[in-house]
Amino acid sequence: NHLSSFGIGDRLGVDIPSENSGFIPKADFFNKRYGKGRWRSSTIISMAIGQGEVGLTPLQMANMCAVIANRGFYYTPHVIQKGEGFALDEKYLKKNTCTVEEKYFHPVIRGMHMVYESGTARGSRIPNIEICGKTGTAQNPHGKDHSIFIAFAPRIRPRIAVSVIVENGGYGSTYAAPI
Repeated sequence: NHLSSFGIGDRLGVDIPSENSGFIPKADFFNKRYGKGRWRSSTIISMAIGQGEVGLTPLQMANMCAVIANRGFYYTPHVIQKGEGFALDEKYLKKNTCTVEEKYFHPVIRGMHMVYESGTARGSRIPNIEICGKTGTAQNPHGKDHSIFIAFAPRIRPRIAVSVIVENGGYGSTYAAPI
C-alpha cells in the first residue's frame, strides 16, 4: 500500500500515450505462484531493495524521487503545462499524498545527499548544486546489468527529479550517474 501511494505499480496518468504500469506484486500473486500460506518473508525479502518481482518504469522512479524530495507528495507528471486555448486537466493540479509520514523522509534525504557527496555518485558531482541521488545496478539475466541513477536537486527547495537507466551499462555510478 505504501508503494502504491508513491505512484508505483500502476499508471500515473501522464499525458503521453502508452504509459506502462510497472509491477508491484500483491499477496494474491504469491498465493498463485507458491500456494496460499506457502510463501514467507524470505520469499519476498529481495523486493525490499527493488529486486525480485518488482518492476518500475523510469517515470515511476523519477516520480518516487519527487515524492522523497517533497517529503511525501507529488503531482501527476505531465508534459504540456499551458498553451493558447489549452486548459490543464485538474488531475495535474491535485496534490497526491503518500502514506509515509514526513519525518521518515529526512534520513532518506540525508542518505541520498551523502551518496552524492561521498558515496557512489561522488564522481558525478556538479559544483554549487546540492544533489541527492541513489545509484543502482539492475541485474539482467539476459546480459550485462543495467546502470541506474535517480536524483533530485537542489537538496533544499527541490525543483527537479530525474531517473536515468542505461541498458547493459553495468554499475549505476559508471554510466547512469554521470549522465
